[in-house]
Amino acid sequence: MTHRAISETKTTAPAERIVDLKAQARLFNPFYSPTSESTEVDDYKYANYKPSFPVVDWEPLTEMEVTDRGLFADPEKTALFSAAQRVKHLTPTIGTEITGIDLRQLTPTQKDELALLVAERGVVFFRDQELNIHEQLELGRYFGPLHKHATTPVPREPGLEEVHVVYNDSARRPDATAFSKLELWHSDVTYEIQPPCTTSLKIITCPEYGGDTLWSSGYALYSSLSSGFQKYLEGLKALHSAVRQADGSRAAGLHVRRQPIETIHPVVRVHPVTGWKSVYVNPGFTRCIIGVPKAESDAILEFLFHQISDNVDFHVRFHWEPNSIAFWDNRIVTHSATFDFWPQTRHALRVTPHGERPESVEDYERRTGKVAKDRQIEILKQQGIEQPKPNREVSKLRGYND
Repeated sequence: MTHRAISETKTTAPAERIVDLKAQARLFNPFYSPTSESTEVDDYKYANYKPSFPVVDWEPLTEMEVTDRGLFADPEKTALFSAAQRVKHLTPTIGTEITGIDLRQLTPTQKDELALLVAERGVVFFRDQELNIHEQLELGRYFGPLHKHATTPVPREPGLEEVHVVYNDSARRPDATAFSKLELWHSDVTYEIQPPCTTSLKIITCPEYGGDTLWSSGYALYSSLSSGFQKYLEGLKALHSAVRQADGSRAAGLHVRRQPIETIHPVVRVHPVTGWKSVYVNPGFTRCIIGVPKAESDAILEFLFHQISDNVDFHVRFHWEPNSIAFWDNRIVTHSATFDFWPQTRHALRVTPHGERPESVEDYERRTGKVAKDRQIEILKQQGIEQPKPNREVSKLRGYND
């Protein structure tokens, strides 16, 4: 509906039309309102993996024991890298692509090294992978207990309730009046008590171009901040909420399989394997900073959200092809898809293992007796570069040529 149509309706229609307009406005955010279930019979190759929304009820999640497989990995990743034809870092900060490895043939040692690589690089990509969804689930279980989503679709095929379906086709055109691009950035289900760790997404159908995914590094965001602001954020906690996602499903007439929860997590968490600090908030699910005035909370989150979304130095962008698969560590990166491919079909399957409960810097250092680190400083040390001393003078404007 156009702005003109809305204006005309307000001046001529009865009050109940305003209620209708508000109801319509709630239905079309692709992040909070999943695609409706498709019931038609078709000959699409992957029809058994199209979205379905079973009407079942699940118990609330409770804490579970998780041991990160990266803790057992060879830091040099010799077994994984020696089996590859090529290992290419896509940016200095985030993203690595590996070619020449069949994920179905990974040994336990190589799986451990993959977990460590993902923890260090944020996201790792493979192409031309023939593993099926059952093999993808088995690999996911190696990294941790699998999450079952309370609202988003699962495949039509029975027994795949641990699979999250990503599906868009010509049936519903994204409505840019319903959401901003910033709102689509998120880390998966951060409202859970134990949010995900080494998550995988395999594309099974995609357009020739369009539908890319971007990831943003929480390590890099932390490293970019002044030391005083880093220390301030390390003492803060934030509320993460599932309520809007549940409301979006209900507004679309869908069943919510587990009641929504809200959980408090540290604003800066420490990765249990690398010991590096990462900013842990996201526009999709983080609602407020706990214990500070609302204006202060809003200003902090607005700044951090825009750094996640806008600072290209933190980003890697991946162009999908059929049978491409990405592994990312949801503890240290956020991501967003590009909705530029309508009316083409984009179809993917996600497997999402639980990680540990997020640890603050204070809790990590108390538990381990180790000092949590700034990734960028550690990388520079490995290169023999000392961290420069803070510049107390007013910076002079410098040109940048590109």
